Amino acid sequence: MSSPLVYLVEDSEMLSMLYQDYLRAEPYQIKAFRLGQDGLDALKEQPPQVLLLDLELPDMDGMALLRYVSEQGLPTSVVVITAHGSVDIAVEAMRHSAFDFLTKPFDGKRLCTTVRNAAKHQQLASLVDTYRANYDHTGFGGFIGSSLSMQAVYRILESAAPSKATVFITGESGTGKEVCAETLHKISPRKDQPLVVLNCAAIPRDLIESEIFGHVKGAFTGAQSDREGAASRANGGTLFLDEICEMELDLQSKLLRFIQTGTFQRVGGSKLESVDVRFVCATNRDPIAEVQAGRFREDLYYRLHVIPVALPPLRERGDDVLAIARNFLRQFAAEESKRFSDFSPESAQMMLNYEWPGNVRQLQNVIRNVVVLHDGDRVLPTMFPPPLNSVPVTVIPQQPTLVAPLVTISSAEAIRPMWLVEKETIENAIAACDGNIPQAAALLELSPSTIYRKRLAWQSI
Repeated sequence: MSSPLVYLVEDSEMLSMLYQDYLRAEPYQIKAFRLGQDGLDALKEQPPQVLLLDLELPDMDGMALLRYVSEQGLPTSVVVITAHGSVDIAVEAMRHSAFDFLTKPFDGKRLCTTVRNAAKHQQLASLVDTYRANYDHTGFGGFIGSSLSMQAVYRILESAAPSKATVFITGESGTGKEVCAETLHKISPRKDQPLVVLNCAAIPRDLIESEIFGHVKGAFTGAQSDREGAASRANGGTLFLDEICEMELDLQSKLLRFIQTGTFQRVGGSKLESVDVRFVCATNRDPIAEVQAGRFREDLYYRLHVIPVALPPLRERGDDVLAIARNFLRQFAAEESKRFSDFSPESAQMMLNYEWPGNVRQLQNVIRNVVVLHDGDRVLPTMFPPPLNSVPVTVIPQQPTLVAPLVTISSAEAIRPMWLVEKETIENAIAACDGNIPQAAALLELSPSTIYRKRLAWQSI
């Protein structure tokens, strides 16, 4: 990893050299500028990890550089340098996204600590941005949720989308297998071509072959004209075979030949037809168990099982339950002209505690039931239908506080100076945050500079 890049914009040559000398022992690439415009030009060319910025510059207001960093969203932590007595300006600068500020005069230790924290803060911010860009999907296609199990599903779909490889989706009923197939199709190069969905469990046994391959006139009683099947309609696009384990064995062999060759015959026909189809299939059964039981052809299973996608049940998706529920709540409240905007804390906890055997489909039905039968600003536990309304609410333990509880003072000797109480509180907060002063400052609702100044003052006591 390369050394952090630090820009120093300071018009005083003497101070600039002094600050550079302070930082020389640290692993930084330092570039110094005397004029604000020079610093601004450098920012436009290559943003640094840290910008040490004197607000009083001869050619422009230093706040202009700070505003540029903020407005452009540059990956730069800005440390503002101010003269003594201009703390109000520094505070204003921090409202414009400055990381910290230094009040002249300051020593080398204080400068090095501040720059080190600023560089570390920017490094962590960059890692978070990278994670969010690559992994942290709050939703994907038709899915809602950011749990780790769903992040894995999103990454598989993103990787598989450009390919023609067959995708085999497994998951309990209601986990969103059709949504998964639709999402895969929409992000694939075939998105402008048809997505044909065929539920193998919903079609009578004597009609399913015709539904897949089509038929010619007179092929069977009632076949009064030629008819295209799903295979022909999906040409150039995606054929989604839902509940494929429900397919009869004799048809499985014909499907296998179709997948292997890309050709088929209509029922009652003799002409071979060729199509370009991407196969996606799904089942709520255990396909291996179906193979072992002799209900699903082993050779067909291995032909289809190229890219497996296992959809997690809702009970394993953590807070995704609440995200999905809130989406349904907004949707149904708008449809029914109801006031609901959120769930009470108790209601939210009940949903998190419930097992959801029917998964997302059951959750959808529960929220619709609540919205249709009730009204209010928030969903209350009593509004849930059975069996959800009987789910116990787990009491969430309180987080430990950083400040010691109030005690009764029995004598004047027990009273301690306020600065000492403040010092202990701040030091306890820093210790609880593993030495991270900006994090401790956020918890205490203070600025990092306030903590630095107080700790410096305590050293002289």
